[in-house]
Parts: sequence; C-alpha cells; structure tokens
Amino acid sequence: MKILIADDDHDLLGLIGFTLTQSGFAVIRASDGITALRLFSQEGPDLVLLDINMPGANGFEVCARIREQSTVPVMMLTVRGEEEDLVKALELGADDYLNKPFSPRTLIARVKALLRRAGLEAGAGPIAAGRLQLDMDEHTVRVGTHEPVRLTKLEARLLQMLLAHAGHTISSDRLLMQVWGHKGAGDRQLLKQLVHRVRQKIESDPSVPQLLQTAPGAGYKLVVE
Repeated sequence: MKILIADDDHDLLGLIGFTLTQSGFAVIRASDGITALRLFSQEGPDLVLLDINMPGANGFEVCARIREQSTVPVMMLTVRGEEEDLVKALELGADDYLNKPFSPRTLIARVKALLRRAGLEAGAGPIAAGRLQLDMDEHTVRVGTHEPVRLTKLEARLLQMLLAHAGHTISSDRLLMQVWGHKGAGDRQLLKQLVHRVRQKIESDPSVPQLLQTAPGAGYKLVVE
C-alpha cells in the first residue's frame, strides 16, 4: 500500500513518513505542491496526505488537480481550524481532514479508517466471495480448493475492487482509476490486457469466462456463487 505525503515542513514530513513506514506502508514524499502532482502521476499512490499551506501549489489546488483524474482517497493536513477551510477541502473532493498537531496513533487510525472506507484496507487479511479468496498481503488468489496463485500488484488491485463489489458491474473508468490512479482513452486496452491475465489465473477455461465477465459497453463483473 503506497501513500504520498506532501508537506513543506521537513521535520513533520520525516516524522509522518517514519510513522507510516513503521506501520507497513510504502511512502513517497513531496515538499511542495508541484512535486506532489508529479509524483502522483508517476507513482499512482493508494492514498494522499496533503498539507494545505505549501509553495508552488497549495493543498487545495493539488486536491482539485487530483480529483480531475482520480478518486484516490485524500486527507488534508493543516494547522488551521477554520470551518471554511474544512468546507472548501470537502467541496474540492477531500475525503478527510486532520488538524495539526496530531499523534502518530491518531494518524495511523485515521489513515486505516479512510482506506477501509475506500475498500483498500491494508493488512485486513483474505477477502473472499464465492469460491474466490484474495490475500492482499501475499498477493495470491485461491479458487475453491486449488493451490493459491501468485498475482502481480495490478492484478491484485483489480481483483480487490471486483471482490469488494462482487455481483455488480464496475465501469472501466472506475477500474482504471482504482488500479492505475488515472484514466485515459488509451488505457482501456491496458485494462483489457490486465483482465485477460487475471482470467488466465482464476478461470478453468479463460476462453469462456465464468467468474470475471465482461458487461458490454459498461465494464466488468465478478460472478460468484
């Protein structure tokens, strides 16, 4: 699970990074808004922590830019306590808001709660639906009584989203944003290739998929018994 932290307070940036790393998260650091946007595009993090007061582009601007291309969870960090800042952050698409100073335990609890709400909780153990069981810690999937099969990170993220909404069609755009953190006209072919690879690992006959089905013109659906 990868988290992008953007804050121009280098001491706090280091402390937050250390706290998250100790809790098992991969951390990407940025000390200004422009760098945060560049790293967001390059790294595709699972969650973003944004300080409001940053040079280059403030947290509000970064949040707005992120929301133009992704639904990744965003938490705002600020020393301010004014209600207008909270309202503005939420209107721009932020998912949560944490005032400084905060304890490491509070930060981790809020981060895990936000990931849980987004269906991305780390270390939550196996996720199961029907005959499928996904282990996000080990990046493996088991079908029925068969041996677990190793998945790539992208394959695991795709299956995680489908399992969380088993039985329901998920649009291609939503899957693209969940797996890669962005969407684009050319990315649908990447998604098709990823779906193809996953079918090779979970279907008894990938040419006639029974579990991971295509909903023509809509997206994909995981069918479970």
